Formats: sequence, C-alpha cells, structure tokens
Amino acid sequence: MKVIDDHGQVWRVTRRWLPWRPHRHKVDPSLWLDGADDPIGFIILLVIGFFVLPVVMVGLFLTLEVLLILLLLPFAVIGRIALGKHWWVEARKGFSPYWEVQAGNWRQSRDQIRKVAGDIERGDLPLRSLGLED
Repeated sequence: MKVIDDHGQVWRVTRRWLPWRPHRHKVDPSLWLDGADDPIGFIILLVIGFFVLPVVMVGLFLTLEVLLILLLLPFAVIGRIALGKHWWVEARKGFSPYWEVQAGNWRQSRDQIRKVAGDIERGDLPLRSLGLED
C-alpha cells in the first residue's frame, strides 16, 4: 500500500514475500586500481576498472540474484501458506527499508498494513527498527 505522510514523503507498507530482507549492492571500483605502475597501464586499468568491469559484474550478479529469487519465490510463498508461517509487514520510506514487524497470518498482516499506513498518513511514524540502514 502506497501512502504519503504529512511532509509529502512517499511510503510503501507491504508484506515481505521473501523470508529474508534483500540486501543492497555496493561496488567500490577503486579496489581494481592498485596494480597500475606505468601511465598506459593505469589508463587501461582505469577504463576497465571504472567502466567495463563494474557494469559486467553488477549485471551478472543482479541477473543471478533475480533468477535465484524467481526460483525460490514460489516455494517460499507456498511454504508460508501451507505451514501457516507468520508474515512480516514492512514500511519503506521510498524504496529504502525503514521499519518491520512480524504480523501473524494473512488477515492479521492485512490489518497491520492498514493500521501502519493510516498511522503514517496521520504523521505518526513507526519507531525506527534497529539494524536497518538509511
């Protein structure tokens, strides 16, 4: 559910479908520039390190991660429904995770989503969860 708080910030309050929280990927291209001693080697490593390699590596890792998620998602959802596992409700500020709580079964999580979304619209933000980065 997408809501807007009293400051105009967009929030998304949803169930988390995967049993884990997705991680952000950070690439530091400066790690590949340590071996360049001469100017031509430095320029070649600079081009490869800053342009080619990050694009290829990030594209490869994101493609593999998406394929893995698509492979595991049906089993995770069926397992949750069949085994009665509790759903997690999360509030995201924009697309960044901000807050989460274990909400119970499907109906309880739906009620929790509506409650949290209503609270955010009124300006009563949920307490910041520990362990989540901005």
